[in-house]
Amino acid sequence: MSDSEVLTRVESGVGRITLNRPKALHALNRGMCEAMTAALLAWRGDAAVQSVLIDHSGERGFCAGGDIRMIAESGAGDASGAKAFFLSEYRLNHLLFEYPKPVTAIVDGIVMGGGVGISEPADVRVATERTTYAMPETGIGLFPDVGGGWFLPRLPGQTGVWLALTGARLKAADTVALGIHTHFVPSDRLESLKAALLAHAAEPRTVADAMASDPGPAPTTAHREAIDRLFAFDTVEEIFAALETDGSDWALTQLAILKSKSPQSMKVTLRQLRLGATLATFAENMAMEYRLGGRVVRSHDFQEGVRAVIVDKDNTPAWSPAALAGVTDAALDALFAPLPAGEEWTPLP
Repeated sequence: MSDSEVLTRVESGVGRITLNRPKALHALNRGMCEAMTAALLAWRGDAAVQSVLIDHSGERGFCAGGDIRMIAESGAGDASGAKAFFLSEYRLNHLLFEYPKPVTAIVDGIVMGGGVGISEPADVRVATERTTYAMPETGIGLFPDVGGGWFLPRLPGQTGVWLALTGARLKAADTVALGIHTHFVPSDRLESLKAALLAHAAEPRTVADAMASDPGPAPTTAHREAIDRLFAFDTVEEIFAALETDGSDWALTQLAILKSKSPQSMKVTLRQLRLGATLATFAENMAMEYRLGGRVVRSHDFQEGVRAVIVDKDNTPAWSPAALAGVTDAALDALFAPLPAGEEWTPLP
């Protein structure tokens, strides 16, 4: 296997992208995003490439997110490195979203954050019994970026809001039931699936339909009514109150989880999803997330969240403000405000 962190090649009419940074669970850095973008641009107008397949080397998971340590170190300064990464990553997300050829992503194992960003735009999204999906950003003072503002509010009911605020981890039965992933294929059939995709390069959905299995009952189905009722509000305070009033074991468990998250992140995230639901294009959503990203990474809560969860691993972040009431509408307005002329995010030319 090559030392390159992303392997790109064309096989039997399929443009293949393989994430190859297994020791970091294939966490994305700017170089990886640029390599994927270059390949996709080269294949876009190439008649010999009929579809694209994204997978990963090894067995430790598809992609655990972005290079959080680098982003935090940059955010501790002027955030120029973080913003350059976001510019490249979000352009890749948008390129995949608008790509004119079918894209298949095989998300075998952990798929979080940046991994969601490069798999969710795919036409065919294959989960396995090893898949664990989450957008856990509120636990490190961030927000569910890479298109979360677009995809999450378009999931059934309020499930996207619940996932974004709590960082809940889902297995394949739930991800397929919610439409996060389109197919379930057991991991021991993945090599057969890839061979079939190469044999029928122009028809990845037909191949996936033929090879898919039933992932079994979805555990979240039992809580869908409660999720849709209790997470339907436009303020985090109202969600907290609804969960407390409900008083069921499940609701109180969700409340306890939320109380461990960054108050700023939860308020940013809820506004992001409510705004994202109203936007007409994916590009508008990515521009909103780029404004947020460059500012939130410089905030106390992101720096503290990374320290507590990733660096020191004491899992006791001291959020500031420590309570929801301390996160004002004015503070949120400043985070969401347009950037100066010439600094806004734009798609690839």
